Amino acid sequence: MSDPLPLTGEPLALDLVNTRTAVGDLLTTPHELRAWWELQADRLPEAVPQEGTGVTAGDLAAVLAVREHTARVLDHVRRGGQPPAADLAALNDAQRAAPAIHELAWDGAAVVATRRREGAAGLRLAACLAEAAAELLADPAVARIRKCEADDCVMVFLPTHPRRRWCSAARCGNRMRVARHYQRHKAD
Repeated sequence: MSDPLPLTGEPLALDLVNTRTAVGDLLTTPHELRAWWELQADRLPEAVPQEGTGVTAGDLAAVLAVREHTARVLDHVRRGGQPPAADLAALNDAQRAAPAIHELAWDGAAVVATRRREGAAGLRLAACLAEAAAELLADPAVARIRKCEADDCVMVFLPTHPRRRWCSAARCGNRMRVARHYQRHKAD
């Protein structure tokens, strides 16, 4: 894959796993994590910290740990295999590190419940991502997750159509179609 932009639009846990591409890791610095977090902001209950207030190296480490555990479990589960118990335990621990509660308050007319997490921003983000992974991994649809068929791509996706073959028609699909066309007409 030649495009360093993150693939988005898949289930959140897959978008996280797909930040490790064939051309490199898209999350190597706190700044890159912050950029990805902003890209996913509408899908996450955790607000992106204000610029300068920090996404730290510790936050990055927590998110990367969730990504690695999710990727290993996903690799086993999507093929019908038993995932490593240590990876399942690590995803559970990530959720426990910043548990979510429904905080109750009176708004003057009714009781309202707001879902909140305690702890550092990165631990809250890692907990949200581990929760998204847990939901995906427990969903029967996990068996339909595929690896992109492009030779140089490592992305995974949940196809919405049974004939989908590539992570993105605009990325890998176009490249593969152009390559096939070139091969057919090369001998001419």
